[in-house]
Amino acid sequence: MRKSSISIFFSLFLFHFLSVKSDQPLVPALFVFGDSLSDSGNNNFLITTAQVNYSPYGIDFVPTGPTGRFTNGKTAVDFSAQFLGLPFPPPYLGLSEVEKSDTLKGVNYASGSAGILTETGNRLGERLFLDKQLDYFRETVEIYLTRNFPAPEALFEYLAKAIFMVNIGSNDYINNYLQPDFYISSRVYNPQAFANLLMMRLSQSLRRLYGLGARKIVVYELGPIRCIPSVVNSANSNGCVEQVNQLVSLFNDGLPTMLEDLKSTLPGSIFVHGAIFALSSDIQQNPSIYGFTDTKNTCCVVGGNGTTLCIPNQPPCENRNQYTYWDSFHPTQAVYTIAATRCFNQSLCSPINLQQLAQA
Repeated sequence: MRKSSISIFFSLFLFHFLSVKSDQPLVPALFVFGDSLSDSGNNNFLITTAQVNYSPYGIDFVPTGPTGRFTNGKTAVDFSAQFLGLPFPPPYLGLSEVEKSDTLKGVNYASGSAGILTETGNRLGERLFLDKQLDYFRETVEIYLTRNFPAPEALFEYLAKAIFMVNIGSNDYINNYLQPDFYISSRVYNPQAFANLLMMRLSQSLRRLYGLGARKIVVYELGPIRCIPSVVNSANSNGCVEQVNQLVSLFNDGLPTMLEDLKSTLPGSIFVHGAIFALSSDIQQNPSIYGFTDTKNTCCVVGGNGTTLCIPNQPPCENRNQYTYWDSFHPTQAVYTIAATRCFNQSLCSPINLQQLAQA
């Protein structure tokens, strides 16, 4: 049996094993903050071109089809929820007033094109930037959750046991710093200064999240956006754009220290670092080990020289599990499966993995 076949078999077996839900979830809730890598449909309710509630998006999301997820099926957040024994966290903007009061197992606030900075992605239309997502979480805590936890102590205990996932920052480069025709950030900040700015703003947001009750927080670093088709094509390159990789590395290099500083100053907090860059780079360099055969092309048909989202209603590739990129920006469900599994019970997430965090 070839090495790639062994890898596919093992991944499917492990996913099946981890997906078996127990009657009792490992944590009471999962709250999600981020961008299109985690969005489960919030952008469906916004006026924006960053919207994917149409075919072929969701072609592998059974049984509902297109949901507003920027991929062919489930995201890493969806798999993480399954591993924890929870339902998929619903998009906040899709909840009615009654549902907001009844939703106790988590909420997804992530929004496609959103960034850490308020202005990031504004050229594409409306989006829930990170501070806005935190505004909605504050609303959730102070208005809706309090109806279910009349005693403040009970609400605090619930939030302290819940898991919070934050995966944001890529758009601050893709839809801000790397677009000098539309944003001034690259003229105002050198690469290190811009990374420092993002780190400072993210640190402030994480402190705010802690102040609202979060204690178990997973923060993902940025992936190697140098290799995504939109960046490669915009640079007229035949391969990954190393200059972009250097920008991202400045952000990633500072993240562990920032999280350690937060942990040391916020009593009772547990910050977990999601080291996605190395895994994504290894998949790019050694695809066959993971069962992939195409790490450059998009699975769905995209427009504008491969720099946009999927063209509506065009059939995608048939061997979707062998592609790393679904459209010009986003991974396939197959990539998300690997990332979520390795965060849950292996060492992609540290100093403890997601399973250990749930038990902490």
